[in-house]
Amino acid sequence: MSLANFSTLVQAGANFEKLREHLSPFAPCAYCGTNGPGETNLVHFRDRRAPLHRRSERGEGKLKAIIYLVILLLIIYSAVKIVPIYVSNYQLTDKMLEQARFAVVNRYTEDQIRDNVFKIVQELELPVKRDAIKVLATNSVVKISTEYTIPVDLLFYHMDLHFSPSSENKALF
Repeated sequence: MSLANFSTLVQAGANFEKLREHLSPFAPCAYCGTNGPGETNLVHFRDRRAPLHRRSERGEGKLKAIIYLVILLLIIYSAVKIVPIYVSNYQLTDKMLEQARFAVVNRYTEDQIRDNVFKIVQELELPVKRDAIKVLATNSVVKISTEYTIPVDLLFYHMDLHFSPSSENKALF
């Protein structure tokens, strides 16, 4: 309430006794009193109430910030655990496609293709056995596929990510 509104209320004959009763739990101040006959210093009462109100808001803000921080940290932790697995799967799929292209052109045998893919799997540290890599190589088509599962253990949840990358390439002639 601005000073202009306060003086307007005083001139209108407003009664501030109810306000004084409402604010009575606060201890009186030595310099607090009246601005003249029948006037109460409302600005002083408002200033004493403000810190109590701000304290409760500040606590709610801290709690909300802590909750958001915990959620953000859980998202980051989950991403650190899960994203590298998907990147490795993408790299394996890309390398399998590359091997299929080279195998058609260079006429690799199934065992040569399987060995090349298995070396890539070992470099990427994926849980794939050599026997799980399926290769079909003819003069006109090379198909490579495999399946594997990676267990992911988050703090509060356990899941298995199942991947089945495959590639195929056909000869032009």
